[in-house]
Amino acid sequence: MQTGSGTTLVHTGSHWGLYDAEVEDGRIVGVRPFHKDRHPSHIIATIPSAVHAPCRIERPMVRQGWLAHGVQSNRAGRGVEPFVAVPWDEVLDLVAADLKRVKATYGNEAIYASSGWGSAGVFHHAATQLSRFLNGFGGFVRQVTNYSFGAASVIVPHVVGTMEPVGGAVTTWPTIAKHTKLMVLFGGIPAKNTQVNSGGIGRHEADDWLTHIRQAGVSLVNIGPLRDDVAETLGAEWLPLQPNTDVALMLGLAHTLIAENLYDRAFLYTYTVGFERLRAYIMGETDGIPKDAAWASHITQIPVQTIVTLARRMATVRTMIGVSWSVQRADHGEQPYWMTIALAAMLGQIGLPGGGFGFGYGATGGIGNPHPRLPIPYLPIGANPVQAYIPTARCSDMLLNPGATFDFNGRRLTYPDIRLVYWCGGNPFHKIQDLNRLLRAWQKPETIIIHEPWWTPAARRADIVLPCATTLERNDIGAAPRDCFYFAMQKAIEPVGEARTDYDIYSLLAERLGFGAQFTEGRTEMEWLRHLYDLARDQAAKRSIGMPSFEAFWEAGHVEFQVPDNPPVLLAAYRDAPQAHPLRTPSGRIELFSETIAAFGYDDCPGHPVWLEPAEWLGSAQATVYPLHLLSNQPRSRLHSQLDCGEVSRGSKVGKREPVWLHPDDATVRGIANGDVVRIYNGRGACLAGAVVTDAIRPGVIQLATGAWFDPLNPAEIGSLDKHGNPNVLTLDKGTSKLAQCSIAQTTLVEVERFDGEPPPITAFEPPSVVQR
Repeated sequence: MQTGSGTTLVHTGSHWGLYDAEVEDGRIVGVRPFHKDRHPSHIIATIPSAVHAPCRIERPMVRQGWLAHGVQSNRAGRGVEPFVAVPWDEVLDLVAADLKRVKATYGNEAIYASSGWGSAGVFHHAATQLSRFLNGFGGFVRQVTNYSFGAASVIVPHVVGTMEPVGGAVTTWPTIAKHTKLMVLFGGIPAKNTQVNSGGIGRHEADDWLTHIRQAGVSLVNIGPLRDDVAETLGAEWLPLQPNTDVALMLGLAHTLIAENLYDRAFLYTYTVGFERLRAYIMGETDGIPKDAAWASHITQIPVQTIVTLARRMATVRTMIGVSWSVQRADHGEQPYWMTIALAAMLGQIGLPGGGFGFGYGATGGIGNPHPRLPIPYLPIGANPVQAYIPTARCSDMLLNPGATFDFNGRRLTYPDIRLVYWCGGNPFHKIQDLNRLLRAWQKPETIIIHEPWWTPAARRADIVLPCATTLERNDIGAAPRDCFYFAMQKAIEPVGEARTDYDIYSLLAERLGFGAQFTEGRTEMEWLRHLYDLARDQAAKRSIGMPSFEAFWEAGHVEFQVPDNPPVLLAAYRDAPQAHPLRTPSGRIELFSETIAAFGYDDCPGHPVWLEPAEWLGSAQATVYPLHLLSNQPRSRLHSQLDCGEVSRGSKVGKREPVWLHPDDATVRGIANGDVVRIYNGRGACLAGAVVTDAIRPGVIQLATGAWFDPLNPAEIGSLDKHGNPNVLTLDKGTSKLAQCSIAQTTLVEVERFDGEPPPITAFEPPSVVQR
């Protein structure tokens, strides 16, 4: 659309909202929020500065040593050596030749591919394009689970037969407002997270719904180390729990329910199996340790009477127990989700409107919102002939220990010997724990290939970097499972420099590798969009959902769908008719004791929920050396590490570094003032950050958000000081348990000191050196 000022408006969208891009002379100069969104995210304002950032990758690049010596190059040169710009035809020939080499010499089991949230859009979805391409080539070692809710995705199906309570099929806000009296929130409902939704979000409604439930009289209890995990306007009671002790508090609540005969025997008998074995553990009959309120208070630092009073309140009113995704990103992260279900079962309110449990409230903008069950168009990826896989958080283990065996969800697996890594749509130097360990692992593969628009820490440490287009430089369709919109993502500008879409890159590679027609099916980008939309339109018609033609949709820019009048209640069908609607568990019921898990014989995940001491926590002897617990939660000014180079994220820094929160008591004893640059350290690494002194965090705990681009003082040295504030130089790279093997980023002890002297400059957003041949 052309405006009178000579500015063209182009409709598009992102994980953090829909907007119109303002285009002048082929550049993005501004953004205008979607007119139907009353609470747009401020993150969209960073788009112009990010799209045209100095750290955009404008030409294909190859590491100098790899270009000269191929797989015989010095792999320690990754992140140190300069790059050489190479024409597209030549670099595609190099990539195709190396893929052929690895396949012929080692087989497809030597190729590992990974992705992440990437960008919104169902066709250019990075993980889908990557999987489709490599499946066509004969397969690759894939990843299972994820970093967001990996442990939950493994344990919850064992307990209730489905992962739906984790992925967003929870009881919605209107039902909670109407029926719930008390909402007990482990990990809160962080408003900052509701800015984003995987796949896109048409309207940011979480703030309105939370205001509505407050006005409806729902009482909120925020259990966790951060007070602002529930907005101050919601009037929540804050219980500043010691980190990683949620299970102990739940057990103390459960003990009170049993001791005071406040639990629902009839519900447990009808709908669950294994309660007696769990009860014996809670009451101390199996180990001689009653898990009563006094026991829980000692571990959690929550007063005994507070625990007892809360248990009584939960038993006397309609109660919803909510648990954030962050709670399970900790050592033994399976246990709080399992114990949440057990506690809700003891209250007997599972399946009732406004009662029971729900996971992920506040994790993204869509969870809890009422929404239609829309068909989501997906690009087919084909079959992967390679059987080998790893849990996504075990990447460094795999690269460092080829041939080693490991446990995962009842299976004994073997780490493959990876020779080539292909990464598209993610930043491993954001999500993988213990970055100095990752740097050692990163030197193992013979070749690392990355698609990236920007010189992220991962791109700087690749051998071959293929510049890919951003969402503003291509056409796509936005659609998300927990939203009410389809939206057109219309190309606003030509790709910056020589960047190309992932689809174009893979199409050219597939042609060189002999399966070009299979990959493209003869369709252009727009032909794929029309095809996928029409498939979804046919599926919608079978559900009596009307959709306009593709042409009408594309011209309008969006389609809005009707929200159902009676949103579903989690597990209501099972409660109403357990025989007719059994759960997909071995017993058909909620498994408070799992014979399946017990048979695995795991010492770190037995057959029922238990309290197990974390590898690092404030109650351990190690806390005498590193006396602060680090929380590395999601940032306020970006999504993960996306757009850290943009003005919004950079404007949030303190002393140009990622802000770290610490309590006034902890700051005072260390001589730290607001705005100081501080050094955070433990035995795994160290980083600098900018101090924010606040009483909104529990004493003994600091908070440093994830996503600051890794920026070591000396890139050639493993263990060098990170100048920018990336918490993953500090976090522990260990699986949650043998069951799920997921990330335990929230289980980390550190110490903090004021950094004296002139802080080193930030270089994370400067392109690496580029030399001529």
